[in-house]
Amino acid sequence: MISNNESHHQLRRTYFVAVIITILLGLASRKFGYLLFSFLAENAGDVLWAMMVYFGFRFLFWKKSMLTDIFLSILFSFVIEFSQLYQEEWINQIRGTLLGALILGKGFLTVDLIRYTAGIVIASSLDCLIIPKKQKNK
Repeated sequence: MISNNESHHQLRRTYFVAVIITILLGLASRKFGYLLFSFLAENAGDVLWAMMVYFGFRFLFWKKSMLTDIFLSILFSFVIEFSQLYQEEWINQIRGTLLGALILGKGFLTVDLIRYTAGIVIASSLDCLIIPKKQKNK
């Protein structure tokens, strides 16, 4: 029998692994985008980024409700996107680095808000389907 504490550690490990897998898929979609259908190549990176954000919030706030983590994920993603309207030299230098560009992006695109929302919907749907409910409720 799995103890309550052990179950919570297992749940957090599951979300951590989901973050890592999503990061790897996102990086692969950028590097090997030429192998994907053009629609996937254009949208996969941002969708996967938002999925990673969602799984990250689930990892950090595993005691919170799924709706709270969905809200936080959308809020975080939208704030990052709208921050791209701010174009001062210091933040553009950060955006000029690989890590800065991956986290902060480079330029505001309205379509990214749709991509982020889709990614969070997909991730939360996978969360409901894949992670056993009894594991979540322990």
